[in-house]
Amino acid sequence: MNKLKKLLKYLIGFLFLSLILGYFSFYYFTKPKSDEKILSEFKALGIKPELTYETFRGFTYRKIKITNDKDLPTMVFVHGTIGSSLDFIGYMSDSVLAKKTNFISYDRVGYNYDDEHGTQASIAFERDLLQSITKDLKRRKTIVVGYSYGGPIALADTNDYKKTILIAPAVYHKVEPEFWFVNIYKWSLTKWLVPNIWKQAGKEKLTHKEDLQKFDNIWTENKNDIISIHGTEDVIVPFSNSEYLLEQFPEKQFKLVKIPGAKHFLIWEDFDIIKEQFLKSLD
Repeated sequence: MNKLKKLLKYLIGFLFLSLILGYFSFYYFTKPKSDEKILSEFKALGIKPELTYETFRGFTYRKIKITNDKDLPTMVFVHGTIGSSLDFIGYMSDSVLAKKTNFISYDRVGYNYDDEHGTQASIAFERDLLQSITKDLKRRKTIVVGYSYGGPIALADTNDYKKTILIAPAVYHKVEPEFWFVNIYKWSLTKWLVPNIWKQAGKEKLTHKEDLQKFDNIWTENKNDIISIHGTEDVIVPFSNSEYLLEQFPEKQFKLVKIPGAKHFLIWEDFDIIKEQFLKSLD
């Protein structure tokens, strides 16, 4: 009996320590990085981006721009929840892609470093912000890329672009998962434990399902050529989101790229497949 008690004690201690380490590790990798950290990461890759702060409707956001050649098309990246402009650094620093396109990536409101503003938890607001970023670009030489919660933002933008690329897009309210841990953000006893960046993500998550319903019947107003890249084993944003879109759009307009076995973090884990689709879109 004493051995069992000792074993349980060690097991509980191990689980508690693992929880604490997991908490701080996840926070470290998801917290927004400073300007200096971002520039140093690009510098290590031999790239000098243009980092600026822009204003939209009184909200300030951070934007990264890489101009490889002014005559090339531009890819504009929209990150998910939690996410940042650095989510796409692998693509923005790729030497093959750099020969074919310029890049813009930005931190959505609420996800900037030391952001004094909260996320607006509104696809319409995010769409309008995206359109303000692309307004000075040549539309037919612009490719908008939306990952995860960035997917519906890109899809809601009906400007006439060269292409719209969705990666694991969270667009269908009927299959939106409800994760128990979001309640930690809701409960007054535990809310204080949640870092600000996670609170922004929780706010978006809690309103996303209802917000999606406003667009359910108007996704098809987007007349661009659309590609949706999705993993079949994605439990955070189920593959059925892309299957739903496949039913909504004409075959000649919409292409579904299915990655068997891929999960939600495919922008990192399935880099080569996604890069290949980017290159095809740029041709």
